[in-house]
Amino acid sequence: MGLNIDRVEDNSGPGHAQPETTTISILVPSETMGTQPQELHGVCLPPQKTTFQKLRHKLSEIFFPDDPLHGLKNQTRLNKILFALHFVFPIFQWAPNYNLTLFRSDVVSGLTIASLAIPQGISYAKLANLPPVIGLYSSFVPPLIYAVLGSSKHLAVGPVSIASLVMGTMLNDAVSYTLNPVLYLKLAFTATFFAGLFQASLGFLRLGFLIDFLSKATLVGFMAGAAVIVSMQQLKGLLGIVNFTSKMQIIPVLSSVIERRDEWSWHAIMMGFSFLACLLTTRQIGLRKPKLFWISAAAPLTLVILSTLIVALFKSKLHNIATIGQLKKGLNPSSLDMLYFHGEFLAVAVKTGAVTGLLSLTEGIAVGRTFASLKNYQVDGNKEMIAIGLMNMAGSCSSCYVTTGSFSRSAVNENAGGQTAMSNIIMALTVLVTLLFLMPLFRYTPDLILAAIIVTAVIGLIDYQSAFRLWKVDKLDFVACLSSFLGVLFVSVPVGLAVAVGVSVFKILLHVTRPNTGVLGNIPGTQIYQDLDRYREAQRVPSFFILSVEAPIYFANSMYLQERILRWLREEEDWIAANNGSTLKCVIIDMTAVTAMDTSGLAMMNELKRMLEKRSLQFVLTNPVGSVMEKLHKSNTLESFGSDGLYITVGEAVAHVSSSWKTQL
Repeated sequence: MGLNIDRVEDNSGPGHAQPETTTISILVPSETMGTQPQELHGVCLPPQKTTFQKLRHKLSEIFFPDDPLHGLKNQTRLNKILFALHFVFPIFQWAPNYNLTLFRSDVVSGLTIASLAIPQGISYAKLANLPPVIGLYSSFVPPLIYAVLGSSKHLAVGPVSIASLVMGTMLNDAVSYTLNPVLYLKLAFTATFFAGLFQASLGFLRLGFLIDFLSKATLVGFMAGAAVIVSMQQLKGLLGIVNFTSKMQIIPVLSSVIERRDEWSWHAIMMGFSFLACLLTTRQIGLRKPKLFWISAAAPLTLVILSTLIVALFKSKLHNIATIGQLKKGLNPSSLDMLYFHGEFLAVAVKTGAVTGLLSLTEGIAVGRTFASLKNYQVDGNKEMIAIGLMNMAGSCSSCYVTTGSFSRSAVNENAGGQTAMSNIIMALTVLVTLLFLMPLFRYTPDLILAAIIVTAVIGLIDYQSAFRLWKVDKLDFVACLSSFLGVLFVSVPVGLAVAVGVSVFKILLHVTRPNTGVLGNIPGTQIYQDLDRYREAQRVPSFFILSVEAPIYFANSMYLQERILRWLREEEDWIAANNGSTLKCVIIDMTAVTAMDTSGLAMMNELKRMLEKRSLQFVLTNPVGSVMEKLHKSNTLESFGSDGLYITVGEAVAHVSSSWKTQL
C-alpha cells in the first residue's frame, strides 16, 4: 500500500506558529544506496504577505541592500539629528576627533599629491582640448567639496585621463576647439554639469547598480585602447609636430606622424624622450619599492621645473619647441553664464556628460573601494555618487571640467600617509597658492614634458595580465575586452565603449536565455546527488532520470528549457537502450537553483507534465525556493502534481517514490 500524505504545509497567517515538519521513516531499497531508513519532510509555503509588503521588500532589496538607515533604530531625537548630519556630511564623522598627529600626516600627503596634481591637471586639460588653467581650476574647487561630502579617506580628487580623453574626443567631433574655442568651452562646462547631474541622480535614486554594466572585462579593454590612443596622440609634443591630426583613431594618428616627418624637431625628440625615460624609471621605482613612492610622486613637478628652466635659459636656441604660454592668475572665475542649455549642440553636451559621468563615476568608486578594502573600512557607493555628482555640478559653475577620484594620486595619498579627506583640502590650498602667485612660472613650460607626463600616467592603464586571465577563465569576457580595445583603436572612443557594453549585455542575455542544465547521479553510500559529468563516482539511479536547472525560469528561457529537457530525456532513453538499463519511470527536476519563475515558466511546467504523463512517466519537483513555491501554489500547479510530486530533497524523492513502487507490487 502506498503512502498518501499532505506534505505541503502553510505557515502563513497572523499568529501562526512555525509548524512541525511532517516526517515519515521509510526503507529505501536502492542498488546505489542500500537499504536504510529515510525521513520524509514536508515542503513549506513561505509566510503570507500582501502585495504591498512584497513590493516594499523587493524595492528595499533593490535600492537599499545595505540598509543605510539602520543606525536610526531605537535612537533619541538628538541622536537621530546627529546621525542625519553625519550621513549627509561625512566630514562631521571624523572632524570632531581630528588631532595634530592626523593633521601632520595629511599635510605631508596633501603637499605630495599636489606636486603630482599640478602637472597632471595642466596635462589632462590639454588632453581634453581645454586651456591648461582649467586643469588647475579643476584641482581646486572639486577637492574642497569632496572633503565635505565624500566618505573615502584616501580618494584624491581631480581630472583623470580617461574622462579628459572622452570629453575631448566627443566634443571635438561636434565643435572644433581651434575654430570656436568659446563654444567648445561652453559645451565642456555644460557637459560637466550634466555629468554631475547624472552622477548625483544615480546616488539620490539609489541606482548605482547601473554602473555594473561596465564590467571588468569591458573596462580593461577600454582603458587599454584609450591608453594606446592617448599615448599616440602625445607624439605631437614628443616629436615637435605643429600640424597634427585631431582624430582619435590609430590609423589617422600614425598617418599624421609619418606625413609630418618634415616637422620633427630633434631638440624636442631628445628632450621629450629623455624626460619620458626618467618618468618611466621613477614610476618603476615607485612600483617595485613602495617606500620610495615620493620619487615617482615628485618626479613630474621636478621635471616640469627643470624643463621650464631649460627652455627659458636657452629660448633663443630652442625657439621651435612649443610651450604652454602665458597663464592667467587668480581664482576660478564663475562660469555660470557659460552653461549651454539651448541650441543645436545641447544634445552633444548631454551625451558627453552622460558618458564621461559614467566613466568617471566607475573609476572613482572603484578606486575608493579599493583603498577602503586595503585599510579595512567601508565606502558608501551611493553617497560617493552624490558627492562626486555635486562636486562636478559645482565645478561646472566655477570653470572646472569633469573630475573624479584618481588612482595614481590616491595611491600616492595612501603611501604618503594620508589619514582623512583633509589631504584633499591641503592639496586644494596648494593649488590655490599656485593659481594666485605661481602661474607666470609656467610660461616657458614645454608641451613635450606634458606629453611625457600623460604617457607615463596612462601607460599603467594597459593591464595585459588581466587580459590574459580573461582569456584563460572566460573567453566571452575576453571577446568583450578585445571588442572594446579594437573599437577604441579603430572606430572611436564612444563606439568602442558601446560595443563592449553590447557584448557584455549579450553575455547576460545568453546566460538568461540558455541556462545550464545537467543530469544528476547518486554518490554511493550518501544522500548526495551531483552532476554525472563532474563526478565520476556518481551513478545513475535505476528507473529515475534526475535533472538540475541552474537558473530562474522566465519567458525568455522557458521554451528552451522544455526543448532541452525533452532532449535530455531522449538521450537518457537511448543510453538505457544501449546499456540494457532499467525502464525509466520517473523524472525528477532539482529546483534548488531556480530562484524565480514567471507565468511562462509555470505554463512550461504544466505542459511538460502533460507530455511526460502521455509517456507514462511520473514527474517530480524537489526543493523549490519560497517565491517559486508560492507561485506553484497560487497557480494551482501543485494540485496537478499531487502528494507524490513535490519533495524537499532529491534523496527523499527517490526514497519515497521507490518505496511507493514497492508497495504497489
